[in-house]
Amino acid sequence: MTSQTITAAAAGTWQLGDRTVNRLGFGTMRLPQRGEALVPDAVPRDRDQAVAVLRRAVELGVNHLDTAAFYFSPLRSANELINYALAPYPDDLVITTKVGPARDPSGHWLPHAAPAQLRAQVEENLRQLGRDHLDVVNLRIVGAHSIAERFGALAELRDAGLIRHLGLSNIRSHHLVEAQTIAPVVCVQNMYGIGASAEQEDMLRLCGEQGVAFVPFYSIAGDGRTAGASTDEGSAVEAVARRRGVSAAQVRLAWTLQRGAHVLAIPGTGDVAHLEENVAAGALRLSEGDMGELGGGA
Repeated sequence: MTSQTITAAAAGTWQLGDRTVNRLGFGTMRLPQRGEALVPDAVPRDRDQAVAVLRRAVELGVNHLDTAAFYFSPLRSANELINYALAPYPDDLVITTKVGPARDPSGHWLPHAAPAQLRAQVEENLRQLGRDHLDVVNLRIVGAHSIAERFGALAELRDAGLIRHLGLSNIRSHHLVEAQTIAPVVCVQNMYGIGASAEQEDMLRLCGEQGVAFVPFYSIAGDGRTAGASTDEGSAVEAVARRRGVSAAQVRLAWTLQRGAHVLAIPGTGDVAHLEENVAAGALRLSEGDMGELGGGA
């Protein structure tokens, strides 16, 4: 199911704060390198190829990009590629970034930022993207501890005009409740896809009940995470893909989008053909039988 005439609009839209985005977006984690992402010795991707993917995404109606300052390889930065490829930015383009984690110049992970360090991370994203404000900033966390101080620091930056909207990433339900007592939350970015756990399903449902966008990561890669999707697909996914004449990745994306009108997909790739295939998945509608076979209601 690949067609250059299918655009991201086929997936429908969602109101992300005061911005309207197509529900089929694009994640930039894989743009800076080939192979596994977020590793120190990553092989840089060809610059022209990465730029072509970004420009083609916008041509296909993608107006929601996910990025981070810690998405880089020895020669490439996702933010810098976005800036080079797309600035001056289209009026409808929403760029979502995330703060909290950080990597040193060699690519090794650093401790997550304390509240006082978050402004520097926001300013680094601003500089790399060439913006005077960030559309959406997600606070990405690890663990179950309180996020009040860190989220409060971002709320202050929002009040100062450096950030338009706030979101959360890799959280549990009590984090969403805690954050909403401090400032509005427009999105939650958590791991989710076919075979999701009960806890992941609960977060999907909670966001839907509260009108918060749910933005799954690894919806195609699954357990492969930063290494990418496995070639050994589950039998149910393979069966549905064969029956519908589509790829397994398209089945996974369609299933994810059909889990709720508030779900925004952000599949990433460094290949134009794969990008077009992913965007086309926004037009795929799985039947009630398909959804039941894959483990979800229509």
